[in-house]
Amino acid sequence: MGRDVTRAAFSREERIRYRQKVRRCLDVFALMLDDFGFDADRPMTGLEIELNLVDRAGEPAMRNAEILAEIADPAFQTELGQFNLELNAQPRLIEGAGFADYEKDLRSSLGRADDRAGNADAQIVLIGILPTLTPRHLVLDNLSTNERYRVLNEQIVAARGEDIELDIRGVERLATHTDSIAPEAACTSVQFHLQVAPDSFADYWNASQAIAGVQVALGANSPYLHGKQLWAETRVALFEQATDTRPDELKAQGVRPRVWFGERWITSIFDLFEENVRYFPPLLPICEDEDPVEVLHAGGVPELGELRLHNGTVYRWNRPVYDIMNGRPHLRVENRVLPAGPTVVDMLANAAFYFGLARELAEADRPVWSQLTFSAAEENFHAAARRGIEATVYWPRLGDVRVTELVLDVLLPRAAAGLDRFGVEAEHRDRLLGIIEQRCRTGRNGAVWQTETVWAAERGRGMDRSQALHHMVQRYGELQSTNEPVHTWPVE
Repeated sequence: MGRDVTRAAFSREERIRYRQKVRRCLDVFALMLDDFGFDADRPMTGLEIELNLVDRAGEPAMRNAEILAEIADPAFQTELGQFNLELNAQPRLIEGAGFADYEKDLRSSLGRADDRAGNADAQIVLIGILPTLTPRHLVLDNLSTNERYRVLNEQIVAARGEDIELDIRGVERLATHTDSIAPEAACTSVQFHLQVAPDSFADYWNASQAIAGVQVALGANSPYLHGKQLWAETRVALFEQATDTRPDELKAQGVRPRVWFGERWITSIFDLFEENVRYFPPLLPICEDEDPVEVLHAGGVPELGELRLHNGTVYRWNRPVYDIMNGRPHLRVENRVLPAGPTVVDMLANAAFYFGLARELAEADRPVWSQLTFSAAEENFHAAARRGIEATVYWPRLGDVRVTELVLDVLLPRAAAGLDRFGVEAEHRDRLLGIIEQRCRTGRNGAVWQTETVWAAERGRGMDRSQALHHMVQRYGELQSTNEPVHTWPVE
């Protein structure tokens, strides 16, 4: 969710001081990277899952404050829309039976939360974009009550100076405007965190960028928005457009978007934080009392609050994170490319594929990014978002290749080898990567199941699009609770 914000307006002096503090933090961060003791002995992993709330008819339920009070668990927090929640899983090692521990804890937490939601006549749904959302739901009044979201909305809209345009052309076309960032609330993701050492961060980030397109193709689960079938992973296009602070003139000048794939391979995590400071004006210029130079010279661990807050308003698909736990600083890659759902086991299969493949590629003798242009990696990412599991991507020494063939012939074995490096037990490795394999062999992921179910309802049952989407969401919720992987779900 990010830190709380209570300010609604900022003076010129506050903006100047904030910019100075961000640059001071950046200087201190550079010194820390040279000789500070970061925690990297046994790399931890983490998961964040954004959730949707629906009522019994499959409509979005604007009740997150009420349901959070019912859940009474600090692992659950608000998200942007009143129909959203976020679950932060307890970080852990994935060696041994770590994935089984994740599965047990996530299913238990989500089960309890779903029971509490039931007391408010609601249900939790894990999906990239809730298909029953319409423009009347995605309005300013339906943002969560946390003041941070109102302030962020005001700053983004003010920076743009005009309404935000949404123009997504897929199987069908959506063209509309919005006067707030509320449509961003439709984007619900699962985020994987991987702790890494400073000297290997660049390798892991580059590896994550190189495989982002493959991840999206396999995990696509967002084919509908406002009743229209768009991209297999429409969430990518929606997120990029719904938070765009640039009017057309700044786009034409090449000003970078705040939802950003990036533009180059890196040699250090410092490259990414330095780009943030160089290219992006602050949205939330809130200063802390800490002087990071004094803290560092005194032998302490600087919080670097301004730098971290600024980093949180640049929405990279693979975000660098500086954090402190138990008094020790650490770095991690926050992999943000995938949608939530369809089930816990599907998300963990996606996690196993990502963690294993990222490690194997990051530690390879000849890095894949030395053979793949950055622009090709970005093109792969957007091609995969459009076409999903049917996408064709470019890969070194293979050229243009179906993503399913690439995964089956090349990447699955490398993901398995990477999980072996982590010490994941073979039983859990094979079960989770087996789900990825079967998705590729059947050609079925969440996006495919959604569209096939809607088509069957329209053509076989005579439903209109709205009726078919509501039917699909209700059926989705039932099948999600079984925790059977989506490639096994029947179309009814």
